[in-house]
Amino acid sequence: MPTEAAFATWRSPITAASVATASVSLSETRLNDGTLYWVERRPDEGGRSVLVAAGAAGVRDVVGAPYDLRSQVHEYGGGVWGLDRGEIWFVNAEDQCLYRLADEAQARRVTAPGPASYADLQVDARRGRCVCVRERRDGGAVSNELVLVARDGTVGVLQSEHDFYASPRLSPDGTRLAWLTWDHPDMPWDATVLWCARLEEGGRLSHVRRLAGNGAESLFQPQWSPRGELFVVSDRSDWWNLYRVGEAGLQPLAAQCAEFGLPQWVFGQSTYAFTGAHEIFAVASADGTWRAGRIDLASGRQRWLELAFTHIAAVCAEDGEAAFCAASPVSAATVYRVHADDTVQAQRAAASPWPEAYLSRPQPVTFDTSGGERAHGLYYAPTNPDYAAPRAERPPLLVKCHGGPTGATEAALNPRIQFWTSRGFAVLDVNYRGSTGYGRGYRRRLYGGWGELDVDDCVYGARHLAARGLADGRRLLISGSSAGGFTVLCALTFRDAFSAGASYYGIGDLTRLLESTHKFESRYLDQLVGPYPQAAERYRERSPLAHAERLRCPVIFLQGLRDKVVPPDQAHAMAEAVRVQGLPVALVTFPDERHGFRDAANIRTALEAELYFYGRVLGIEPADALPGVPIDNLPGPAGA
Repeated sequence: MPTEAAFATWRSPITAASVATASVSLSETRLNDGTLYWVERRPDEGGRSVLVAAGAAGVRDVVGAPYDLRSQVHEYGGGVWGLDRGEIWFVNAEDQCLYRLADEAQARRVTAPGPASYADLQVDARRGRCVCVRERRDGGAVSNELVLVARDGTVGVLQSEHDFYASPRLSPDGTRLAWLTWDHPDMPWDATVLWCARLEEGGRLSHVRRLAGNGAESLFQPQWSPRGELFVVSDRSDWWNLYRVGEAGLQPLAAQCAEFGLPQWVFGQSTYAFTGAHEIFAVASADGTWRAGRIDLASGRQRWLELAFTHIAAVCAEDGEAAFCAASPVSAATVYRVHADDTVQAQRAAASPWPEAYLSRPQPVTFDTSGGERAHGLYYAPTNPDYAAPRAERPPLLVKCHGGPTGATEAALNPRIQFWTSRGFAVLDVNYRGSTGYGRGYRRRLYGGWGELDVDDCVYGARHLAARGLADGRRLLISGSSAGGFTVLCALTFRDAFSAGASYYGIGDLTRLLESTHKFESRYLDQLVGPYPQAAERYRERSPLAHAERLRCPVIFLQGLRDKVVPPDQAHAMAEAVRVQGLPVALVTFPDERHGFRDAANIRTALEAELYFYGRVLGIEPADALPGVPIDNLPGPAGA
């Protein structure tokens, strides 16, 4: 029989250590001559990313230690490797140089070390070269270019007049190049332009043409078919849908109210690929759930597969087969191969499964919010077969705020959520206004309202669950990272709904962020808040640091000291402001982490610190034996 114990005091097999080890990232799949490749980021190797292959000889590391496949372009990277005719090119994290590996020999460095990073690699082995995006730093100036790199390390600039470049894609015969550009103040999910040109043997572009991009549409993943036809994803219908690029413009291929695209925070994302000359294998999301299917290019007929996955990404295809990375509410991210007969074969899982009895299933919720509008989220009930709470007790609720803010939460197994629910916490993962997955209008709804509408949605969502008896309205917690950390700090400063919160590398001062953040996001606040300095007063009004005297509850800050997206001074300044208020506060820093924690030991430390902090400030006794963290302004020896 289950033991009766108060919510948030349950012992769980989903430990912080196992969550940290399970935080493996799988991405950038490729199929080549029957061998399936993917990039695997391993927290237990310090966050190293390696290139893995699965073929007739089994699963093996193709590019592993001492290399680490990671790009610093836009700080978020992606598109770190390319392959053509058995020739592999990749970006190494330590020096940001391009390396080349052929015939399983030792990798050789192609480009010289310097103030440059590379991403979005397209290898042309027949001509001994690679087309990619280069980001150069000259003092405080940053320039982005489309470049052609030869095997001998010679770099030629193809284009450099735009602020940003992405998705260079070579036609099957290597004679034509398509790519995307955008310029400040737009982000790639606002307005991009699709270009095409001839790529001459000598390495220059000719007959450059603008094919699409009307200043109010986001284009994603241009891709050539085996027959040399160009396809692209556009949100001109309000939804990111597939289009064929013809002489008369874009022709819709699979029109529906679903998203075939993603916000381009990183390079190298893929939601569709060609299984042959006549078919596309594609994935699309609607209402937070992804599905996969085959689309006939001649008729446009769609055949969607019956799969248990709720999140699917990193699609590739070859000779009737496809592959992707997918997860379900009870299975961790896994690389799958889809055979021509639609049977699915697992290749590698990101984590060993936990017993399903301990896993909380996401329940979609839609609720009323400010302005007479509606917002969305996923509710997770406390779940642990070993315990039952007292009948009249309601669980503490942890509200999770995703980053971006142009991101989205997915209805797939998230070990960091299960860490909380298996201990007796309820969780609300909010897709606030501004999230991806509900059309362009919903995605842009946050523009001008960041720090207000997203906060409203978190508050209204928490109170909605409390009113339904699914959460204890007196024990509402909030946690978020990056842009989600800003939402957390705004909620704790400008609202009175929450009892405590956790900010992971969150933003406290919008003006300071504007002055110190990287090029990619340096004009993003023009959209989210308003152009500066015209909207300077709005920046001050929405900066929690400028109103720290209004903050009335405990906060824990967790910050990487090598973060260039949200510099560490933001966390230090906010923590000091909370300390001056006399409120319980903790600041936990990680010297070697950038924006987002990669190392398993640091992920574990952060989770245990957050649980310990909530326990102390709420008077809860977690079952875990937790290492303490110093908490200022809390009674007890050194606040520990």
